[in-house]
Parts: sequence; structure tokens; C-alpha cells
Amino acid sequence: MASPTTKNHSHIEIDDINEESQQITEKDIVEKDMAPLPGSSIHRSSSRPQLDVSGAAIQGNFEEKDPAILLPNQTDDISHLALDIGGSLIKLIYFSRHADRQVDDGRKRKVKERLGVTNGSRRSYPILGGRLHFVKFETSKINECLDFIHSKQLHCGGMDPRCWPSDAPPSENAVIKATGGGAYKFADLFKERLGVSIEKEDEMNCLVSGANFLLKAIRHEAFTHMEGHKEFVQIDQNDLFPYLLVNIGSGVSMIKVDGDGQFQRVSGTNVGGGTYWGLGRLLTKCKSFDELLELSQRGDNSTIDMLVGDIYGGMDYSKIGLSASTIASSFGKTISENKDLEDYKPEDISLSLLRMISYNIGQFLGNESLLDGSKGDAQAMFLRHEGFLGALGAFMSYEKHGLDDLMVHQLVERFPMGAPYIGGNVHGPPLGDLNEKISWMEKFVRKGTEITAPVPMAPPATTGLGGFEVPSSKGVLRSDASKLNVGVLHLVPSLEVFPLLADPKTYEPNTIDLSDHGELEYWFTVLSEHLSDLVDKAVASEGGTDDAKRRGDAFARAFSAHLARLMEEPAAYGKLGLANLLELREECLREFHFFDAYRTIKQRENEASLAVLPDLLMELDSLTEDMRLLTLIEGVLAANIFDWGSRACVDLYHKGTIIEIYRMSRKKMQRPWRASERKNNIRKVVDDFDAFKERMLGSGDRKPQPHKRALLFVDNSGADIVLGMLPLARELLRRGTEVVLVANSLPALNDVTAMELPDIVAEAAKHCDILRGAAEAGGLLVDAMSNIQDGYKENTPSVPLMVVENGCGSPCIDLRQVSSELAAAAKDADLVILEGMGRSLHTNYNAKFKCDALKLAMVKNQRLAAKLVKGNIYDCVCRYEPAS
Repeated sequence: MASPTTKNHSHIEIDDINEESQQITEKDIVEKDMAPLPGSSIHRSSSRPQLDVSGAAIQGNFEEKDPAILLPNQTDDISHLALDIGGSLIKLIYFSRHADRQVDDGRKRKVKERLGVTNGSRRSYPILGGRLHFVKFETSKINECLDFIHSKQLHCGGMDPRCWPSDAPPSENAVIKATGGGAYKFADLFKERLGVSIEKEDEMNCLVSGANFLLKAIRHEAFTHMEGHKEFVQIDQNDLFPYLLVNIGSGVSMIKVDGDGQFQRVSGTNVGGGTYWGLGRLLTKCKSFDELLELSQRGDNSTIDMLVGDIYGGMDYSKIGLSASTIASSFGKTISENKDLEDYKPEDISLSLLRMISYNIGQFLGNESLLDGSKGDAQAMFLRHEGFLGALGAFMSYEKHGLDDLMVHQLVERFPMGAPYIGGNVHGPPLGDLNEKISWMEKFVRKGTEITAPVPMAPPATTGLGGFEVPSSKGVLRSDASKLNVGVLHLVPSLEVFPLLADPKTYEPNTIDLSDHGELEYWFTVLSEHLSDLVDKAVASEGGTDDAKRRGDAFARAFSAHLARLMEEPAAYGKLGLANLLELREECLREFHFFDAYRTIKQRENEASLAVLPDLLMELDSLTEDMRLLTLIEGVLAANIFDWGSRACVDLYHKGTIIEIYRMSRKKMQRPWRASERKNNIRKVVDDFDAFKERMLGSGDRKPQPHKRALLFVDNSGADIVLGMLPLARELLRRGTEVVLVANSLPALNDVTAMELPDIVAEAAKHCDILRGAAEAGGLLVDAMSNIQDGYKENTPSVPLMVVENGCGSPCIDLRQVSSELAAAAKDADLVILEGMGRSLHTNYNAKFKCDALKLAMVKNQRLAAKLVKGNIYDCVCRYEPAS
């Protein structure tokens, strides 16, 4: 097989008729935070449409965290919607936008000024953040598509339908971009039903434009099939062309793509998806394409197809490399059997027909590309969003989107939180609000490891929940009705690649390989066992109300359903790593409005730790320089024990207070912090503290220059940040090193957030002039502080202490997607300290940096200890790597 950077690629794109395509589900509801705040203005060049915020008003419940905002006069912004109307399927893409809602307080402004952070510097006009949604309809049900557009008022600006007047008219000159034959066929119908005109885009041009966009912008977009498993491929953008785009729709077109806007159709065939659906409808009497596909999944083609083994008495034809199971003749076995059509199972017919047409397309293509692939010059790849290439191309044809130049790190595919499905079909109405989501999840029934979903008795178009009955088949959650599980793409223009990565192209954040089924099963078990404790904490964080209990139960059911789905198909949501699983859990919590499940616990542990901080600082100041550095690193490792995401650590909380546990951890802190036991009982020590000490303090008469700026990626609240990382930051400040504390943008377990850190630093600064002066210099202390205790008076350092957010809300971090603030802070940094299991073990343990790097963590999982560091639980990792 060719490497991911091989210049000859064969991308197989399945368009109008798709072997894994279905209809619409509820996840395509527009999120409420899509509109800019009242009074805001969007400045673009005069040639680009403006957002009209006149008359903006909050609609609905003012007590909601993110209430919807109505823009009643916004009529020229129809460009968030585009369609590809094919002969069999309609593919619709729409973009729900939201403004940057980050708090722009005095502290944040000062940090941005110091770091030189600017907005929109890469473009002549800003791109607001938002979400890109993907929806499919059967073309024969065009009226359902029109109803969907109207219900969401996508033709009137795309606001939440619950907040938009039902009679809101579209702009008189409203235009929707569309491609495909239906753009011509149904143009009058769109004008009659929605009052909008269709501007038609060239179909081939849109296909190529959409494919180029996906291959450049979406990280886990392309995949190959290897021995029945998906294997994702990352293609070098600089080595993308040429490639062959195989568009399998009702028919098949093969397009050679040589660059952006450079392509030619080189071949095609009339035997495609339409052939499968047409013959299948005649032979099986199926009423829908989805039903035909569902039949094929249960079929056995050997009852109909003549196999090589049927000819050679069950043996392979090894001389020419044919196995006994190879199809020698599609439908060939029916020739010698005295049976009528009714004697064959519809599912066997469906599978035989599907393989006949699929193999025909593959063989047809093989004469040009797949044979080259056997020589290692090319490889066949598939695209996760394959059905939407044309619609994407039409969407990007709106000049003002500017999405064609987006970088890969700015689009994040969130895990889907859609309606459940049974046997490939979504059941139930679109879920328009949180209460409907909860009600839906309450109707899930779990029996052992099997989850069953309710089936609606009401018509599919109903807007109410209707009646339900429990089916016998298994159900899980899906993003939409497509078996591709294409989730909503979140556009976050403030995300960037971490500049200090030694080689971003080869960087892989996940340390644990979940392609091993045993490994995957183990971590699923860990997450499942921790679920009840997490629900308890989440409910308690909301006051233990009945509403919180309902949401907690719904979260548990949803997360369990996702785990069940991933056990069935690990690649369902893209390439899966341990970091993705942990992120999925946090996404599910936020989906059911648990925005900080450990809020109360974090506050309590911060207060307890701050109470003993003065004594710790006094103890540190009494030590010699080299002893103080060792004690500081020991303190970071000991304090990292406080992790509510670890079962072993949760058990510790029942045996003592946070301070008692911290002191116990410090007493047991003995080097070597990490070791490997060999069978011959020889102990191999792996401990990089001495190398780090030499870099910090030098050796003999040699005194090294202090680091210019250090980025400290902090972990847990409480003792971890207060008694571990803040004292280490203080020591670096004392040596003249600027310090940037890097914390989560959103809560995850008991991790400290960038929003919480300034207040913690302010409290700590009451006990220390070093922290106070640095915090003032870094903009963390806006107001003057008083009551500074005596005994800590030292010269205020000129170096600043700053806080920036990392751009994520997970216990782990993917350094290909960090905040613009962190990217700016990294440009002058020459030391990175990653602390905690999530950031330095689960992810980034093998990451290489351009600057010095120190990775610190206490191992709180026995399997991770054995697999990763060849040690035991509560062993510690101190890994120092000089600049590469």
C-alpha cells in the first residue's frame, strides 16, 4: 500500500445513491448560540454582505445560559444553506453561526495585549464560529426537504424556528446555491414554496471543490478498508494532487483531479447506485433504498452467487490467486437451481446485487488505478462525508464564506448526540430542546449490554413525541440517519496548531492504541464503572434537584449508548483514541446541561489547599537551592494524586481529607519515581530529574541562563494547582522566567479552568510578594490588593505570571488544536511543562517539542502503569527532554 503522502490517490465518493445513506434526524436542530450578541457589529469589506443586528432581542427564557437572539431584520444572509439535488438523494448543508462569546474582561485584554493576540489577522474579513450540519432526503420526498427548510426558516436567515415568526418572509432577492439535476428540475417549486431563487452551480466543479475542501480541512476524513477495518489516512496537503475521484451516484463518474479547479472526467459507467436501487426494488419489493440496504446486512450471497469453491469442489484456485469464497459469477448459482424468485430470501438477493454492482465499479476502476495500488503506487480511499461533496462545493461557492482556505485545526467534529436508531433507521421526531432529549433517553431500555430504543407510533412528520413501543432489535445513538455517523462540524477560527511541536505532521496525541479490541474493552469498562460516581457528582453540582436527577439519568443512558455503539464499530465517529473517549464523556455532560459537574468539590479543595499554602512556601524558602527544586518536583508529583477521574483515587477520598492524602503522598515520595522490574529482578531506573536539575541549576561553576518563558499545562484543582504547580511557577518566576499557566477552556472532571485560575492566583498572592508582583505584571490582579502578610517581602519581579486557556474541555489535550492565545504565548517560550495523566501520559507522552519539555504525572491506573511506563500504580513519571 502507498504511504499517506503518495501522490497517486483513488478517492471513492458515493453520492446520489449511497450504500449507507438514510434520512434526517433531530441533531440538525440549530443551536441557540448561533447569533451575535446584541449591539455587536461584523465588519467586512464593502463587497460582502453585512449582519443586520438592528432590533436584536433575546427570545424565550432569559434565565437560560445561552438564550436565543432574534435578528428580525436579517434578510440578506441566505448563504448558510446549499443543496445537491441528485436523481435519488438530496444532500443539504447549512451553517448555524455564533459569535465569539469569550469574556473580554480587563485581565484577558491585558494578557492579549502582552502576547500580541489579534483577531482576524489572517483574513480581510472575519469568519464567525459556528456549526456545519449535514442532512439527507430522498429526492422523491422533496416536499419533506422543503418542509425542513421552512421549519428552520433557513430561507429567512436560519434562526431557531421556535424564535422566528411563522410568517417571516424571505428577502425578495433571496438566492440559494444548489447543484445537481434537481437544481433545474425543482427550481420553480423552491420559488413557489419558499419564495427563493436557486442559483445553479456546475456539478463536477462542486464535487471537486467539496472533495478538496474535505481532504484539506478535516483530519480524519479519508480512510481505507484493511481486513474489514477502517484505517484513517492523513494526506499531506502539499502532496494531495493528482488523485482520481470516483463519484458513485445513480451512475458513476471518474474524475482526475490535478489541483484546485483543475480536473477532467476521464471515464464513467451507467451501472451505479441507481442500478442497485432499481433492480433491488424489482427483485425484493422493497419500498425504500434504506430498506434494501438493511436487507443486505442480513444476507448470505453464497446462496445465489456462484463461488470459485462451487466450481473447484470447495477448494481455492491457488494457481491464479483466487480463494474459494471469491465470486465467480454473480447470480450464477440460480442457473442450475429449479427455483422461482419467491424461493430466494430478499436479503440474499440484496447482498448479491450490492456486491455485483460494487465489484463491477471496482473492476472498472481497477484497470486504471487499483492495479497501480497493488504495486504500492496508489491506494483506494473513502471519505466520511462522501455523500456531501457536491453540496459542500455549492456551499463554498458563496464568496463570503471563505471556507476554502480554512486550516485543518479549525474544524472540530463533535460527537453526535442525535436520536436513537434501530436497524439503521432513525425513529422518533426531531428533538428540539433539552426536555425532549431527556424524554427520549428515558424511553431507552437497557438489558445487560444491549440497549433498545423506542419506536414511535406517531407519523414520522410529527413534532410531538407520540406513543412508543419497545422493539426487539438493538438501538444506539446516531448523528443522523446515515450509517456514516457524520457529526456536526464545529468551526472554531481561534484554534491553531501549537507552534512548539517539533513535527506537526507526524504528531499523534493519543498514546494508548485502541485498535486492539482488548484495550478498547478495558477502557470502556473503566469509563462504565466510573459512570455512577460521575452522575452523583453532576447531580450534586446542580443542587440535587429532581430536574438534575432526570438529566443525570439521561446523560448516563446517552453515554452508555455511545459506548455500546463504539464497541460495535470503533471507527464510527472517526479515528478513536483514549482522548476521544474522555472528550465524548464531557460532550455528553454538556449536552444535558452539566457544565461543571465538580464545581462544588473544586471550590472546597481549593479553599483547603490555600489554607496550608503559607506553611508550604515558608518550608520551601528554608531549603537550599537544589533541595528546593527536588522538593518542588516531588510536590507536583504528590499533588497530582488528586484526580476524580481515577477509581483508585476516588477510593482514597473515603480514607482522609485532601490535606491528609497530600501529606501521605509526600511522605511516600521516594526516588526512583518510576522503575521497571525485569524477570531477573534487575531494576532499571528511569528518572530524568537530575538532567532537569542540571539544566536549571547547572553543574560545578557553570550557571545556565534561565528560561525566557515557561508554559505550565496545569491539571486538577485543589492541591494539584495550589500546592504543586503554583510553587513551581513561583520558583521559575524567582529565577526570572516568565510563566504562563495553561488551563482548560471548559470544565472537565475536577480540572481547573482558565476562568477559575486568576481568582486562585489572587488568593495565593496574598501570601507571597513574588506571586503578587508577577500576577500584577501579567494582568491577573486588576484591583490593588491589601493585607499582604509580613515575612514574604521581596523585590517584586519584573517578569509576569499569565493565564491562558488551552482551547479544549477535556482531561487530555490535542496540540494540533489550541487557542490562539496559547499559540501566541508559545512563540517566545523555551520550556513546556505538561502535568497530569491526561496531558502527559494519555496524550503527548511521545510528543517532541522544539524547546525543553518536562512531563510530570502520577500514574493512577494499573493498566496504564504496566503498558506505558512498565511500573505500578502510584509510580511517578518525570520525563525531561531537551529541545529537539
